Amino acid sequence: MRIRLAAVALLLLTATSVRAQETRVQDPEKSAELNTQAYIQLLRSNLATKKEEIVKETMQLNSQQAAAFWPIYNEYQAAQSKLTGEKLAIVSEYAQNFSGMTDEKADQLAQQVMQLDEKRMALREKYYAILKKAIPATLAVRFFQVENQLQLIVDLQIAANLPIIEAANAQ
Repeated sequence: MRIRLAAVALLLLTATSVRAQETRVQDPEKSAELNTQAYIQLLRSNLATKKEEIVKETMQLNSQQAAAFWPIYNEYQAAQSKLTGEKLAIVSEYAQNFSGMTDEKADQLAQQVMQLDEKRMALREKYYAILKKAIPATLAVRFFQVENQLQLIVDLQIAANLPIIEAANAQ
């Protein structure tokens, strides 16, 4: 099972690293729009279904553990969806400002990303505490190990599709 997850991660890493090498843009406005569309398409894919299948296979819960775990998992995913919406808003704002990015806007976007990262961590901490009361701590840790790996893959896919910011009129 771990080998399969590692293989998927390696495949995605290879595919996205090739794409990441192409992030230098010819037409910044067109590139930003295409990258925003790619991100939206990624979010709308059946990633949630695949993620749930991976979690189910990895967790290997008995019926009592599953009865306790899945309602908490669904709450957690609903909260994660809200954070994903915030990330989409940041990516959209980045795309809208890409060709005319100012230092002030870049700083504002960076601050928003860091605040989003803090919200993600707070959500993990909250749900880890909830999970370890409902199921053994080892299973709660297992879930967050898998969750973290899957989130890193998604974040890498997103990052690979966003053009690298360039200084306006660099001298």
